[in-house]
Amino acid sequence: MNNFAQSISNIFKGAIKAFRTFPASIGSALAFAIITAIRIQLDWPQQEPFNFLFNCLHWSFAMGAIFSMASITAAQSRFNTSKDILISNLLGVAVVVVTFLGLYLFGGTELPGSRYDVISTLAAARVSVAMFVSMIAFIILAGYPKDRSDFTSSFFMTHKSFFLALIYGAVIMLGATGVTRAIQSLLYHAMSGKVYMYIGTVVGFLAFSIFIGYFPDFRKGAADEHRGIAQKQPRFIEILFGYIMIPIVLALTVVLLIWAGKTVLSGMQVPFVRLSVISAVYTIGGLWLHAMVTGHESGLAKLYRRVYPIASMVILIFEAWALVNQLQYSGLKLTEYIFILIWILAAVGDVLLLVKKSKAHCMIAVLACILAVFAVLPAVGYYALPVKSQVSRLETLLVDEGMLNDDKLTPAAAEPDQDVRAAITDAVDYLANAPDAKLPTWFDKDLGQSDVFKTKLGFEKTWIEDDYSEPGENLGTYLSLPPAAIDISGYRWAVNLQDEYGKGEAHATVDGERGAYQIYWTVSNTGIPSIKILLDDRLIIEKDLNSYIDAISNKYPPGYAGSAEATFEDMSLQLDTAEVDVLLVFSNIDISVDPTNDTIYYSVILKDLYLRENQ
Repeated sequence: MNNFAQSISNIFKGAIKAFRTFPASIGSALAFAIITAIRIQLDWPQQEPFNFLFNCLHWSFAMGAIFSMASITAAQSRFNTSKDILISNLLGVAVVVVTFLGLYLFGGTELPGSRYDVISTLAAARVSVAMFVSMIAFIILAGYPKDRSDFTSSFFMTHKSFFLALIYGAVIMLGATGVTRAIQSLLYHAMSGKVYMYIGTVVGFLAFSIFIGYFPDFRKGAADEHRGIAQKQPRFIEILFGYIMIPIVLALTVVLLIWAGKTVLSGMQVPFVRLSVISAVYTIGGLWLHAMVTGHESGLAKLYRRVYPIASMVILIFEAWALVNQLQYSGLKLTEYIFILIWILAAVGDVLLLVKKSKAHCMIAVLACILAVFAVLPAVGYYALPVKSQVSRLETLLVDEGMLNDDKLTPAAAEPDQDVRAAITDAVDYLANAPDAKLPTWFDKDLGQSDVFKTKLGFEKTWIEDDYSEPGENLGTYLSLPPAAIDISGYRWAVNLQDEYGKGEAHATVDGERGAYQIYWTVSNTGIPSIKILLDDRLIIEKDLNSYIDAISNKYPPGYAGSAEATFEDMSLQLDTAEVDVLLVFSNIDISVDPTNDTIYYSVILKDLYLRENQ
């Protein structure tokens, strides 16, 4: 019990020590917490004009906290003079200022419908990459001197510190919120919910302090006994890695090798998106686990260290084949771009592991930093290169069809083949939704809307059936009404049939010249609605929307259309009788197919009903 109490005491003493050892990091974290508290205090209408400013400050202080860890560790472990340590702290402050100015002056962008700027996706990605590189730099610097540490020991020590801080933070959070909840329930019922947010902010700051405070003394010449404790893997961790995680990764290796053999016999039969996710998990997880078990002497660990690089290289050959096929089919997009970077990391990493063994991990980490920086560079970054590829692909398709001449887009004289229409649709949708993209002058950003697409290209969007769909995989079509003006000059009444929650029906009355019209909107258990209109208790319209839904399903097959803005004609239904003309306008139509249970779910949201009496 005394050892346990001493361990807890050491954890909190380390958190206090962090204020002296890493003042710039702790100061940045404290400033981050203060900004968070200010945002909690301000309600959204008060905060909204300053939201961009607060986001810039948050990103800047987060960057400063991580960067300062690396700069201070470099000064302590390599020089350990007061002047160098002071410079490293000031450098951390300078990074906060530079990051803030860069984001505030150049990192803003406008979103449709937003009154104020927000931080662009690209700016946030670049700061995230800088933080990632700073953390890797800290891990490398913390693995010094070589006689007492190395990269893999420092790598594990950082994980250990993080999860200890996470556990302590979670326990403190649960205890503090439990006491606060008791006070609110028993003593002060009017307590604001913001109190819990303040508690979370304070706990987050304490957890970061514990995280930094757990690290040993990195000063040059200092022999801190805590380093050995911090770098040592507990027995349960060795069991977790050696007897649970290694068998899981080896099993995944077998699955991927079987897939490779199956691919040789029957060709590619797996969607590329699914393959890219599995590949990323296997590659990054496999390299991470290899670093974690480098010092293990168990038979499974030795087997894994020998088998993984070779098996991974075999699998990478077939993944490259899949990549080439995908590039030929749809060109370079974000998924393919990220896949290529991960493939390069895995291929080079496998070679390094075979040649350098345990010394390869530091070089693999450096390569990961280089690839991450490459991904956010101008012209070749994730936001630029795929867009250039898709623009080139789209231009080739349009020029071949005679639809693009001298940077002028013209509708197709004759409807192209289905494959061409699908390829054009695919490229247009990607470019229309690409953030931070520099598009050619002839490309209208609204071209992704179905009505604009049809007007400017001369045919409707087309999707090709996915050959990879399997039983149990949900398919769906999700349509929305495009923003546009509706001519309702011929109608007298606009009726809002607001469904009462959970009842599946709505009712409204319209007093006309012929009498009172009773309008009933009912939704069945399957989600398909029906409409009934009575004129003074005489039925004049009774119709379900089955035939309308069938027409929509035929035009936008579930699983192929995905999310799309349909035309107004698709999102409306005209019902005419001798007594009245009725126009139904829908805001959203969702069709979800579950092949496993052989069920289809419908959601048809009625926006408005327009009605006029016939004379």
